[in-house]
Amino acid sequence: MGIVVFDELEKAQCRILIGQMERYFATTGRGYIRSARIIPEPFFVHSDLTTAIQLADIIAYSINWGVRLNRMTKPVRPDMEEFGQYAFDLRYIGRRQDEEDGQIRPICGITYIDDLRLRSERNQS
Repeated sequence: MGIVVFDELEKAQCRILIGQMERYFATTGRGYIRSARIIPEPFFVHSDLTTAIQLADIIAYSINWGVRLNRMTKPVRPDMEEFGQYAFDLRYIGRRQDEEDGQIRPICGITYIDDLRLRSERNQS
């Protein structure tokens, strides 16, 4: 089971995010399936008051600026490269069986996603 944690912003922005997540988990097939594994409502925290969230922010920042994967085009920051690589090396790497063809495929705890829209939405533009 997973949870989604966000740094709290203005209440209006939080409500927008809650609505977007609600629509995704309630109205899309994939979202409905994922709602069995992810609590479909985000938790909001103040990162400046929550040590674990500050730590996650630092790790994400290090990976974001210190590691480059496949289609990432911006240059790495040399001062962040060592820290980013240390954090990236801790990622989960597992395997799962593909539901469509039955093949075993890798699954990683860190991946690069350049567009969060559904594939059908991306193909329309």
